[in-house]
Amino acid sequence: MKAIVVVEKKLVWQEAAEPELGVGEVRIKVHASAVNRADLMQRQGVYPPPPGASDILGLECAGEVIEVGEGVTRVAMGDAVCALLAGGGYAEQVVVPAGQVLPVPEGLTMLEAAAIPEVFATAYLNLYIEAGLKTGERVLLHAGASGVGTAAIQLCATTHNPCFVTAGSSEKIARCQALGADGGWNRHEGSFQASVMEWSGGTGVDVILDPVGAGYLADNLISLNTDGRLVVIGLMGGMETSLNLGLMMMKRLRIIGSTLRARPIAAKATVMDALRKQVWPCLEAGTIKPIVEKVIPIAQAEAAHALIGGNETFGKVLLQIV
Repeated sequence: MKAIVVVEKKLVWQEAAEPELGVGEVRIKVHASAVNRADLMQRQGVYPPPPGASDILGLECAGEVIEVGEGVTRVAMGDAVCALLAGGGYAEQVVVPAGQVLPVPEGLTMLEAAAIPEVFATAYLNLYIEAGLKTGERVLLHAGASGVGTAAIQLCATTHNPCFVTAGSSEKIARCQALGADGGWNRHEGSFQASVMEWSGGTGVDVILDPVGAGYLADNLISLNTDGRLVVIGLMGGMETSLNLGLMMMKRLRIIGSTLRARPIAAKATVMDALRKQVWPCLEAGTIKPIVEKVIPIAQAEAAHALIGGNETFGKVLLQIV
């Protein structure tokens, strides 16, 4: 098979070894994958795959089941599926545990399905499982124009949770609001804290989903309501900063660190099953949709990474295998 291989820091579409199929696993002929910021980090050598995972980039895909391992009953040969991966998506074939595989939602194309698994699993896991988001609670979503952000906005709309976003331009804020966000702040205009407090009527928000980390911590804590939860899912703004423990205690705040990639297979399967039950009906009804910025042939993965790295995208950048 062919796959994207990092050669002298360049992304090259070349021959690679086919992955072996194990018990409980599924082999997928990949039609499309998607670029996530984690792929850029892995390429730079700062986010290695978990032990046992493929070192090929790519955390999600959509395609056709071409082989099933012993004990697999969840899918069958020929099924059109999408999958959450620990790695390996930038390739013609990928092997993945069956619990991380779901059917392509009815009415969606393979390309659209490739934009779903990683970002919707991340958004669902951290909003509803980690943060325990309840109906009516207010949410602050940083990087609202990202893949995770656009997924989270739509999830919040379906569960009746008003949400406020930060993003890098007024145009992105407007597009987030068109998706269902109730307010927004251009991060280039300074701290979001005062705007969030005004939007929330002075009480603050109940849940914050944050891929920034250290750079936003102080303002995040101020922006939280009593019993608020901050879920940190990335460190784009640094790993270390000071922490106001007094504020945490007075407001009974919780800071939750969360990653998806390295979780056990059973934990990932639980998230995927929740998506099948809670999100798939919305995708099939059209009330939630994957947001795709651009589709690029996989041999041009270098250009796709440059596009994501430029921070000008809205939603997902897909890699198509033709």
